[in-house]
Amino acid sequence: MPEFTAPTIEYGQIMPMLVVFGVAILGIILEAFLPRRIRYVVQVVLSLGALIVALVLTIRLAGAGSLVAEGTLAVDGFTLFLWGTILALAILSLLLIAERSVDGGVTAFAAQAAALPGTEAERETLARRLEQTEVFPLFLFAVGGMLMFPAANDLLTMFVALEVLSLPLYLLCGLARRRRLLSQESALKYFLLGAFSSGFFLYGAALLYGFAGSVSFSGLSAAVTSAVGLDGLLVAGIALVAVGLLFKIGAAPFHVWTPDVYQGAPTSITAFMAACTKIAAFGALMRLFYVGLGGARWDWQPMIWVVAILTMAVGAVLALTQSDIKRMLAYSSIAHAGFLLVGFVGVRDSIEASTSSVLFYLAAYGFATVGAFAVVTLVRDASGEATHLSRWAGLGRRSPLVAGVMTLFLLAFAGIPLTSGFMGKWAVFSAAWAGGAWPLVVVAVIASVVAAFFYVRIIVLMFFSEPAPEGPTVAVPSVFTSVAVAVGVAATVVLGLLPQPLFELASRAAQLVG
Repeated sequence: MPEFTAPTIEYGQIMPMLVVFGVAILGIILEAFLPRRIRYVVQVVLSLGALIVALVLTIRLAGAGSLVAEGTLAVDGFTLFLWGTILALAILSLLLIAERSVDGGVTAFAAQAAALPGTEAERETLARRLEQTEVFPLFLFAVGGMLMFPAANDLLTMFVALEVLSLPLYLLCGLARRRRLLSQESALKYFLLGAFSSGFFLYGAALLYGFAGSVSFSGLSAAVTSAVGLDGLLVAGIALVAVGLLFKIGAAPFHVWTPDVYQGAPTSITAFMAACTKIAAFGALMRLFYVGLGGARWDWQPMIWVVAILTMAVGAVLALTQSDIKRMLAYSSIAHAGFLLVGFVGVRDSIEASTSSVLFYLAAYGFATVGAFAVVTLVRDASGEATHLSRWAGLGRRSPLVAGVMTLFLLAFAGIPLTSGFMGKWAVFSAAWAGGAWPLVVVAVIASVVAAFFYVRIIVLMFFSEPAPEGPTVAVPSVFTSVAVAVGVAATVVLGLLPQPLFELASRAAQLVG
């Protein structure tokens, strides 16, 4: 009989991910046994503790650079930078999810997800002020998948990570307490389109396995390097796996889910998706295409060029027509995905400059995004969040502080100097220009100018328009949302004025192990 060799698992190096998954499983178990009255407190404390412990463990792993778990995961500087960024933003997102003060003492999530909107069952759960505390372990499972996604070093592990981060998000998007039908519609759209994109990724992975005879990125790289001429399996496989990854990024023409899902999902989940999912997906895209498919760069670069141009154009132009703040920010995120693709594809001889610039941009964009959506949760009327732009008229006169904070985030999105957004755009555009992708940079600059118009339009609306007599109120947040907004403001200002420490950290993290 053949001998069985036990796999070697370096538990210490993947401990941040194990902590998040372990507490997520514990949270599910506690849901079945804890009295309902204490579930919220226990789940919040457990989830926050898990994320903080995972972040501390990630910081302690600084300097690691090796393949672990039989080569299925890569724990290098690139992975650790993304883990730290995802965990920091997940902590801020968790604070928004746990917020109770702005919506009458309950969270923004449905009291009973299975109850049909408008039925007696829903009215009864609302009257009893019940809360959906399963949100917290689902959130942790999504975070765990996001940690695994950019660390995956083979196609199967990457697909598992893709599904682990996606499935909880499909559920979380449909759990809004208010606007239940819109929330459920967004969840259904996200699920159906996400299932299609996962199918594309899996079929592409099968084709790449047929080409290389291996699912590992090292085996794929060796097969690509030794290939002579174009291979149909390789080209088709690259195109199909790219569809699955570009869908998660929100790049055009795979962006159609983004506006509807961002609008219908609970705003705290929208903030989480807009920041953390994009970071994890870009990390996975860069690892697969730089490590596994780097030898086929001249085959996939033209495709990404086209996608980047289309993404910037769609995001910048369609945002001009939006009348809902969340849909506008959704198209803004699409435009930013295009700017990030400029840095990703604008590489010629060395990937270090491109990688470090994208890493900086992801961190800067993530903090501003969570902060902006946190502000959205505070502007309210009788129906809940006042997301129609007309309701934001005169906000600067009703609450100069909230309008001023939102202005800072909008200026960062526009790339105005002395904000983190300017430094991020400067980094990716410089890297692309140095890599010879100057036509992409020209398109990106034009798209940035167009995008600045709709950001400035909201600023003008807040400060130079008369407020409506029945205008919205600004809710007084608890310490949870206050901390999320304050950290977003601090990061936006500090990374705009003193970006060098993060640039240096991103540069040290630009070496990918494969």
